[in-house]
Amino acid sequence: MSRGKRYEERKLNKKKVFAVILAIIVIIMSVFIIKGIFQKESTRGEITSKTYFAAYKNNKWGVIDENGNTVIEPSYEEMMIIPDNKTDIFLCTYDVDFDTGEYSTKALNSKNEEIFTDYSKIEAISNHDKNNNLWYEDNVLKVQKDGKWGTINFEGKTVLNTEYDSIDVIPGVENALLIQKNGKYGVADREGRIILDTNYAEITNLGKTNRDGYIVKDDAGLYGIVDSSKKVVLQNQYQEIEKIYGNNLYVVTQDGKQKVINNNGEDVLTQGFEQIAAILKTKDQGVIYISNGKYGVMNLTGEVLIEAQYDNLVEAKANIFIATKGEKQGIVDIENNEKVPFQYQSITYNETGDIYVAEDENFNSNILNTNFDVQQTGILIEINADKGYFELRQGDEYKYYNFRFEEKNETEILSNNTLYLDKKDNLYGFVDKDGNVVVEYMYDDATEQNEYGFAAVKKDGKWGAINNKGEVVQEPTYNLDDYFVIDFIGKWHLGKDLNMNYYNQE
Repeated sequence: MSRGKRYEERKLNKKKVFAVILAIIVIIMSVFIIKGIFQKESTRGEITSKTYFAAYKNNKWGVIDENGNTVIEPSYEEMMIIPDNKTDIFLCTYDVDFDTGEYSTKALNSKNEEIFTDYSKIEAISNHDKNNNLWYEDNVLKVQKDGKWGTINFEGKTVLNTEYDSIDVIPGVENALLIQKNGKYGVADREGRIILDTNYAEITNLGKTNRDGYIVKDDAGLYGIVDSSKKVVLQNQYQEIEKIYGNNLYVVTQDGKQKVINNNGEDVLTQGFEQIAAILKTKDQGVIYISNGKYGVMNLTGEVLIEAQYDNLVEAKANIFIATKGEKQGIVDIENNEKVPFQYQSITYNETGDIYVAEDENFNSNILNTNFDVQQTGILIEINADKGYFELRQGDEYKYYNFRFEEKNETEILSNNTLYLDKKDNLYGFVDKDGNVVVEYMYDDATEQNEYGFAAVKKDGKWGAINNKGEVVQEPTYNLDDYFVIDFIGKWHLGKDLNMNYYNQE
C-alpha cells in the first residue's frame, strides 16, 4: 500500500444438483433449495452473525469475536478500526513514521485476507457529537486513488468517484459528508447523493440531522441557509447565522446587530435583548433571551414573560423550563412558577419516557413524573428508550421500572438472559429464570449478563468472568477499580476509553 500524510485518524462455487427429475416442480424446488445452501465466496467484507471488537494484548492490536476468540492475532502497533462490528472489515494503520507523519493503511477480512486493494488509502469515516461520543458512518469508507478521494460501500462498490480533494464530516451530523473540490465545499450522503454542490467557501449544519438544512458561506464572507433539497432558505447577506431555529424563524446578525427573522427574511424580533439563546418549540411562543448575562423568556412582540434572572434556562417541553441558579437547578413554568425547587446538581428531561431525572451531588436521582412528583429514587444506571424502562440501584439492589413507574421483573426486562444476578448474605450469585441457584453466592460484586452471555464477577478485589452457563472463563485476577464500566467477553475485559470500544488482556 502507498504511504501518505497522517490523517486524523470471485470465485463462484459451482452448483451441484443431485436430484431425480420426476416433475418440473421438483426441479424448481431443488434450484431454490440449492440457492439457499451454496453461497458465493467473497474476499470483501461480509455481514455475518458474528460481532467483532478491537483487542489489545502485549502492546499490540488485533480483533476478537463475541465469544472471545481471536480473529486477527494482536500484532499491529496501531488500533484496528472496525467501522461496523457486524461486518468483517478491519482497517489497519502500520509503518507509522512519527517524525514525518507518514503511514500506510490496509483492510483485512476475518480470514486475514487483504481486501479493497485498488486504493492507496482506506479509512473509516469517524464522527462525534458535542460530548465527544464517537461513531463511524454506516456502510461507507473513504478511499484514495491517484491523490484524490472518493467513497465505497462495505461491499467495495464505488459510491463517490475518487475526484475530491478531501472528504470529511460535519461534526455531530450523521450521513452528511463534507466534500471539497477546487477549494469549494459541498455535501454528499453515504449513498452518493449530492445534497449541496461544491459551490461554497464554508458549510456547517443548522440543526442536528442532515435534513435540517445548512448554513453556507460565500466568497464574500456572507452567510445564508440552504435546505437539504438545495432550495435557498435565506440569501447570503448576513454576517452570522446562529444554529438556532424553529417555527420558520432564524437568528441572524446583520449590520452588526442580532435579530430574529422569518424565512422570508423579514424582521420578527429586533430589540429587548443582548443575545438570543433559543427559539421556543411552541408555535408563536417566543425566545429564550440573555440580558446582563442572565436568561429569561420573551414572546415575539418583545413582551417579557420571565425576567432575565437565571444563570441558564433550557426549554424541556412546552411552557416548562429547566432553570439554573448558581450551581443548582430547578424547574419553572412559563409564568415563572417554581415547579421543582433549586436543590439539584442537574436536571434532565427524557422526552421518550416523559420523565425528569433530578440528580444531587452524590449521584442520587429522583425520577419525576409530568406533575413533578417524585416517583422513584436511586442511582440511575440506564434509561432504555427502545425497551421503555429505566434501571435504578436502590440500596444493594438493581430494580427496573417502565415509564409508568411500574416495577418490572428482571426476567421481563432481560428476557434473553440465561442467568440473573441475585444477592444473599451480602454476596452475589446467579439464578435462572425460575429462581434456581446456578452460581453460588460467593462474589463480592458482579454485573448482569451482557448481550454476549458473559457476566463480570468480583472476588477479593479482583474481577473475572463467567459464561452463560455459569462456568468461570476468567478467574478473578484483574484490578479494575478505576474503570468506569466493567464488562467481559471471554477472558477479555473492556478497556478504559469507552469511545475506543476495545477489549484488553493484561
